Amino acid sequence: MLISTGLLFLSFLCFVRSNILTEYVKTQGAWIYSARESKYPAVNVEKCAQKCNSESQFLCRAFLFTQKNQECITTADNSHTQSVVRKPNVILYEKQAFLLECKFGNGETYRGTATKTISNRTCQRWDRNTPHIPNYTPENSPHADLEENYCRNPDNDFTGPWCYTQDVNKRWEYCLIPNCEEECMFCSGEKYRGKISQTEDGTACQRWDSQTPHLHGYSPSIFPDKYLEENYCRNPDGEPRPWCFTTDIQKRWAFCNIPRCDEEPPPVEEETNCYTGKGQKYRGTERTTVSGRICQRWDTQTPHVHSRTPENYPCKGLEHNYCRNPDNEKEPWCYTTDPDTRWEYCQARKCGLQPAVPTYEGGPTDCFTENGYDYRGTTSVTVSGRRCQEWDYPEPHNHSKTPHNYPEAGLVGNYCRNPDNDRAPWCFTTDPTVRWEYCRISKCQTAPPQSPTIIPSRAPNTQTDCQSGIGETYRGTISTTASGRTCQNWSAMTPHKHHNFTPETHPNAGLDGNYCRNPDGDLNGPWCFTTDPKKQFDYCDDIPICGTLIDINWVLTAKHCIEKNPMPSYYKVYIGIHRESASELSRQIINIDKIVIEPNRNDIALLKLQRSAVLSDKVSLICLPTKGYIVSSGAECYVTGWGDTQGTGGSGFLKEAGFPVIDNKVCNRPEYLNGRVKSSELCAGNIEGAVDSCQLNTDIKTEKPDISSPRSSQGW
Repeated sequence: MLISTGLLFLSFLCFVRSNILTEYVKTQGAWIYSARESKYPAVNVEKCAQKCNSESQFLCRAFLFTQKNQECITTADNSHTQSVVRKPNVILYEKQAFLLECKFGNGETYRGTATKTISNRTCQRWDRNTPHIPNYTPENSPHADLEENYCRNPDNDFTGPWCYTQDVNKRWEYCLIPNCEEECMFCSGEKYRGKISQTEDGTACQRWDSQTPHLHGYSPSIFPDKYLEENYCRNPDGEPRPWCFTTDIQKRWAFCNIPRCDEEPPPVEEETNCYTGKGQKYRGTERTTVSGRICQRWDTQTPHVHSRTPENYPCKGLEHNYCRNPDNEKEPWCYTTDPDTRWEYCQARKCGLQPAVPTYEGGPTDCFTENGYDYRGTTSVTVSGRRCQEWDYPEPHNHSKTPHNYPEAGLVGNYCRNPDNDRAPWCFTTDPTVRWEYCRISKCQTAPPQSPTIIPSRAPNTQTDCQSGIGETYRGTISTTASGRTCQNWSAMTPHKHHNFTPETHPNAGLDGNYCRNPDGDLNGPWCFTTDPKKQFDYCDDIPICGTLIDINWVLTAKHCIEKNPMPSYYKVYIGIHRESASELSRQIINIDKIVIEPNRNDIALLKLQRSAVLSDKVSLICLPTKGYIVSSGAECYVTGWGDTQGTGGSGFLKEAGFPVIDNKVCNRPEYLNGRVKSSELCAGNIEGAVDSCQLNTDIKTEKPDISSPRSSQGW
């Protein structure tokens, strides 16, 4: 029997803030152009924030920091006043106060960009004397930030922000600024930022940054946009209302009692004839599924009992039996009136739908030629393991690289592409803090594959010439960049002088010789300064990703892969292959000496090899997480295997499927796995029922409940 040693990748976002940076929102790979900016060389990111806070030339809304160049640029603009473009090796830090389009209290601190009054009159600029001579100006009220014609509250008016109007018959008027959700909530409380910290029954909430008494995946550092502060009630995952983990060891989590705001919720730009993105704004009247079934009314519980009701989701347009998307599925859907089919996607039309774009099966053998402009594979994962954002969807990153604007670029789904002729395929990410990244795809071999050079067996802890994750621990000897340039010695100052990234400034980063390294945790992987005077730095793209073994003598697999026969002699381990036929010259076939089954009935087994695996350019060791590591909700997992392609192409080649970790709290909902996931188990899968390890022949168990019971497929 042939055993595939499938690889599970776990990628995590490392998010670190110092005290001064807590007032900023961080987005990697984002750049804005501004007519008002100041440049400060050779400072760190904290000092750059200080420069922005003390800027005297203009009101600083944001700053840009380029770590490799050690350059700080403070700017009067942000993503609300200028378009954001993608750019490598840069981080955009925006002041949170200038991104809020709501007010706290009477709005004295409001710094948003509203320019209309309650009667829809346009505001007059604060520095103009026509049509009205103002009492409050930028000169006499310097701390009120009276910029442009934005609504402000310079006199601490009890009612709220206001402005002088451009209507000669109306000197001034209040602005319609919604309240920030501090004491109450709109809709389902997704944006609630109040300080209630106990559940409905009065139990104190557990801190979000704590793992006691309950382990969980909702880490504040992983979800900076969810404001998981202290132990305050929040709604990071689309529940009907805010909740928290509790301090009661017997009760994992519970809802909080947050009152609804009296005001009307912020209006939604409704889409009635067709939908964009995932269809969350769709308010049309389609009520038929893709198979022709009629939708069940959202306010009834027959034939299917559910929690997606108008009461639980008051802002999602759950009227009649119209198709909607209240829970971030990939497109509008509904429960059906067929008792045997719980739910299906709908026939609602997508706006500007382009003709089908041919795609080709992805996976570990997926590759691109030249710069990848013609790449049409199905890889949708970045080099750091983040999931790609849909090209026709504006969230979390608004952009112009859409199928409409680039009709020849093959921008379908969320597959990696290169619409602007960059050096390699890339995509916008679903992480709000990282705008874009290059994708985890290698260049295709230009010559026939050669017999690999066998590297002598080495001790398990010896560093191999491959990278794990984003390559921060890479200590190999590659010293040439992806463009063929030779790396500059890290201690040299010619041709490129640099004050940072030397053996002295980063003594633990392995900056010896001119080898490719990643001393700054660049999400695109190892890099180096180059010996080309015209190219300061470049990435080293050809470092292989570490592979399948946990040790040269041990293989980690799933228990269900070896349930057929308990005898080690029944199995052989094939290593270093991508074809199911195992025809590669790099293959190693090794007998098994011993099988070790995990004692607590978890789906894990260890295989001890009769002889050590030989590490080579096709066989490497994987990284394992440290004991007690908590895998955050939403972290991307990957499984590999051959599986049955059912005629879709790529049969016989190793394939890869990615799916996110889902917190056990969500998996244990009645409509999913109904409490069957234990605290010692990890739940992962695609809510929308996309490809996962159920469709792959792999060593990771995935349970796929009957479609008529839960709404979705789950792997765990």
